[in-house]
Amino acid sequence: LFGVSIFALCLWICIEPGFNEWMRILELQKYFIGIYIILIASLGIMVVAFLGCGSALMENVLLLYGYIASQIAIFVFGLVGACVVLDFSTYDSNIQPLIRDVIVRLMNNPQHEGSREILRMVQEDSVTGNAYFHGCIDELTWYLEGKTSWLAGIVLASCMISVVNAVMSLVLIQAVKKEEEETSVYRN
Repeated sequence: LFGVSIFALCLWICIEPGFNEWMRILELQKYFIGIYIILIASLGIMVVAFLGCGSALMENVLLLYGYIASQIAIFVFGLVGACVVLDFSTYDSNIQPLIRDVIVRLMNNPQHEGSREILRMVQEDSVTGNAYFHGCIDELTWYLEGKTSWLAGIVLASCMISVVNAVMSLVLIQAVKKEEEETSVYRN
């Protein structure tokens, strides 16, 4: 379920037309790097779930070691993806200088109608029609933070579950080995 929910949230962020258009207009495509990493991790979570169920059901030690390795890989992918997403979407992060550069470039090009229109859309509060109180860079960063905080939280919870899955698989491996030892002693 975690894999499906993470996958759905990533697709929603990637495909949402209005949001995607804003990111394209403001040339903030670096934001999507973390989303793509998390998308790959969510696909891994969904595929590896079947490996875990099968290896636990068959009590196959080799498959359980493979499952543990895949849980470690998912943990690393999830953690890196969450870090990159948070690094490009939170207040005082790497996204703010990128936004500032785009805004300054738009302000330095007032003769171009497209630049004026984009700047007007970015600076204007859609509710009141006035300029943002805290500035458009902070407001846009807070918007990105609100959009990705749920995704990062679910991914980090999934990373925790990956650690628990790996530990439980190790416990199962030890139980299977102990059972095999007891069976060999009983036969002799």
